[in-house]
Amino acid sequence: MLAALAHSALMPRNAAVLPFPAEPAQHTRQPGPQVMNFAQDSGIYEEGDDATYFYKVVSGVVRTCHFSADGRRHIDAFYHVGEIFGFELASEHRFSAEAVTDCVLLPCHRHGMEEAAALDGVAIMHLYTYAMRQLDRARAHSQLLGRCNAMQKLGVFLLELSARKGDAEIELPMTRQDIADYLGLTVETVSRTIAHLEKDGVICLMRARHIVVKDRDRLEDLAA
Repeated sequence: MLAALAHSALMPRNAAVLPFPAEPAQHTRQPGPQVMNFAQDSGIYEEGDDATYFYKVVSGVVRTCHFSADGRRHIDAFYHVGEIFGFELASEHRFSAEAVTDCVLLPCHRHGMEEAAALDGVAIMHLYTYAMRQLDRARAHSQLLGRCNAMQKLGVFLLELSARKGDAEIELPMTRQDIADYLGLTVETVSRTIAHLEKDGVICLMRARHIVVKDRDRLEDLAA
């Protein structure tokens, strides 16, 4: 079953069957899809739950993760505003999903997407594009985990966040433990690597989660 929603909200019984991608209705009296609110670190769904819905991030950041038998957490991906997560080929979710920050999500019924794709070529292209992006994301993450040292991993991660914002200043929405679980490192290694980058003048740590990239060329060299 779906994990508890923030503020004791429940999944609407008539959650919208929407074309893909969907937008919430705003400033209109017309009926539209209902958004869902989740508090920071709350669960959205768990591994093995029925994959009845998938979601679009309206605000905030979401992580998908897997817990190994010994209790260790492995973060598969972070999803930011405008991105889609939770659409599965199988009938169950392969990962758990959690709110990194307070977030607002737009649910879409899986059958609604499948029906739209059967009738609409545009919906098929949306679904195809989503699938290709997910494949690229999985390949990149696999390469990151398997071929890079700690400096390369963190360098790639910071460059991706900087490119996403289009700015040298990065406000990290996730904790260092989140970063460690995503990069396959220990939190101590993440902290040491950040300190090393700051000491070498590659970045400037303004606050615990506010990083300024001072030497992008050097960071790109370290990430290569």
